[in-house]
Amino acid sequence: MAAIPPAVHGLARNSIAMNQKNIIAVILITLGCVVLAFSGISFTTPGDTIQFLGLRVETTNTHFIPPIVGAFALVGGIVLLMVKPRLTS
Repeated sequence: MAAIPPAVHGLARNSIAMNQKNIIAVILITLGCVVLAFSGISFTTPGDTIQFLGLRVETTNTHFIPPIVGAFALVGGIVLLMVKPRLTS
């Protein structure tokens, strides 16, 4: 079985890194567009359960992702797509 030449092996490694970079960039762009389209996203998570005098009250925590975070994600994704990978020697 023939060994892979170093130049080809390095090229394959760079293409894998390029694919991971592109996937992350597309995810950032998509999430940034969604957050900007909805003018921010709010969601709730379960909070604490309080028991007092035989009453049980369940609380929720509300979180908000502001549109500026979406703008940063969008710009970050675009920058990731535009940056060329460094060639190592």
